[in-house]
Amino acid sequence: MKLVIAIVNHDDAAAVASGLTKAGFTATKLATTGGFLRQGNTTFLVGTEDEKVSAVIDIVKTYSSKRSQVIPDVGTYGLSEYANVPIEVSVGGATVFVVNVERFEKL
Repeated sequence: MKLVIAIVNHDDAAAVASGLTKAGFTATKLATTGGFLRQGNTTFLVGTEDEKVSAVIDIVKTYSSKRSQVIPDVGTYGLSEYANVPIEVSVGGATVFVVNVERFEKL
């Protein structure tokens, strides 16, 4: 038994949830916030058999797209702030962890 923890961009969460449901997987969704851009993410927890882990990861990969986003680069100089040239960063995609489950019980 494995636990797949998939952190996806909030914009992709509905598509990932739909894809997992259509494939017969159940997932717990948690609203989370990323540390870099402080924007919304969704973390999916999916418990599954070892041989189905690749299918879960494929679904997450299919529905989690990377894209570019322009953010303002605000620098500080002394006590005042000034605006610099905007910076383009890559967002989206997914971060996936797969961990062993030592024990599983449905109560």
